[in-house]
Amino acid sequence: MANPSVNRARQVTVFGGSGFIGRHLVQRLAACGDVVRVAVRDPYAARFLITYGGVGQVVPVAVDIRNARAVAAVVADADAVVNLVGILYEASFRASKNTFEAIHHQGAANVARAAADAGVKNLVQISAIGADQHSCAAYARTKAAGEVAVRAAFPDASVIRPSIVFGSGDSFFNLFASLMWMTPVLPVIGCSLPRVEFSSPGKGGGVPRLNIYGDGGPRFQPVYVDDVAQAICECLDSPQCCGKTFELGGPDVRSFKDLMELLLAKTGRWRFLAPVPFWLAWVMAAFLGLLPKPLLTLDQVRLLRCDNVVGREAQSFSSLGITPTSMEIVLPTYLARFRPGGGWQARRN
Repeated sequence: MANPSVNRARQVTVFGGSGFIGRHLVQRLAACGDVVRVAVRDPYAARFLITYGGVGQVVPVAVDIRNARAVAAVVADADAVVNLVGILYEASFRASKNTFEAIHHQGAANVARAAADAGVKNLVQISAIGADQHSCAAYARTKAAGEVAVRAAFPDASVIRPSIVFGSGDSFFNLFASLMWMTPVLPVIGCSLPRVEFSSPGKGGGVPRLNIYGDGGPRFQPVYVDDVAQAICECLDSPQCCGKTFELGGPDVRSFKDLMELLLAKTGRWRFLAPVPFWLAWVMAAFLGLLPKPLLTLDQVRLLRCDNVVGREAQSFSSLGITPTSMEIVLPTYLARFRPGGGWQARRN
């Protein structure tokens, strides 16, 4: 779908380019010949990105997305802008300025206004599936508010809403794989009430079996990070993407329980999967949310009450001419280190 006539000698400003998705995007842009200005909080920590391109092709720059003047300065002379900045939780201490409102809403508004004022040709805003101004979760509400602010300032912006993103360095499978090292139990959050099911139906109606996981918890449609980066590039290259919203999910829809079982299968380990209904998750989050880097917050519990899958009427990968990659192919490439023997046995076999 990309426009073959696109001049690859573009100046692209990427906000949050040192993050998980950003690293893959910067690498793709540099490989295509773009000059990439990476707007990050700590350019020293992002210096590894310099190796992704030729001399002077990738330049990390210190920017606070909450500062409108700083944002305008780094957007000046850019042909295209991508905003990847987002946070998964708010700091537990009140003095922190990194709030959902400041980052997802005001920050996105700053980027969009600066891009419009600078005459930028293309703007891509990364949001999230489930963004909804009426959501009970602040994360989803502010993501939606950010989309509205971007559309108001830059109507032709492309908005991308991915489901949970997986790949080497992700914060989902790596997190639970790390928990697997420390505990014999993995949680299945958001299970409905246990129910009796019947197997091997016959004349007697089948054998009753207690399903302690209920429906298996909320459903997800995990999407490969490199597919998301490719989708962003397509939006930058194709005029047909202007003003549109794309929801990105992988080829498989899985419940929380399914994902934990897949993790165990790919790492060759066994752990007890403990059903955690929402009331218990709420209690856990009340305490875990007080940690500097919380494993679970109350807002995340609210978010988990809704499935994280592509809408039936939404434009997705098919509209971009991209075939999404299956988890079955990618997970073994970076979860092998969690296998018994660090994956050595798997390589021998």
